[in-house]
Amino acid sequence: MGSTLLKKGVKIDNLVQIAHNVEIGENTVIASQAGIAGSTKIGANCQIGGQVGFAGHLRIADGTRVQAQSGVAANVKQDGTALFGSPAIPYTDYIKSYSVFKQLPAIYKKVYELEKKLEELSNK
Repeated sequence: MGSTLLKKGVKIDNLVQIAHNVEIGENTVIASQAGIAGSTKIGANCQIGGQVGFAGHLRIADGTRVQAQSGVAANVKQDGTALFGSPAIPYTDYIKSYSVFKQLPAIYKKVYELEKKLEELSNK
């Protein structure tokens, strides 16, 4: 097991769990109740919201921003990526998906009604 390293300028809020062999890059900030599993490497200048969880053995690119209550389960390869959700996906994709998700009951009802009309038309 290697050392856990917090580089220059790292800011950590209260109730943050950092496991063994984790490396956190320079000037990264981590809000309260976040958890980083073992052997994860977080780049420099990252912003990690409260209650974010990282799976183990991940590589997180420099400048990554993770919104609160997100779960990161895969490597982040592109610098400056913004993530949201659990499992975390690109921020803009999450916002677009959530706007549709809120409408799913109404969309389902419309599809059901259209299927009924289609069936009626095909039975004539």
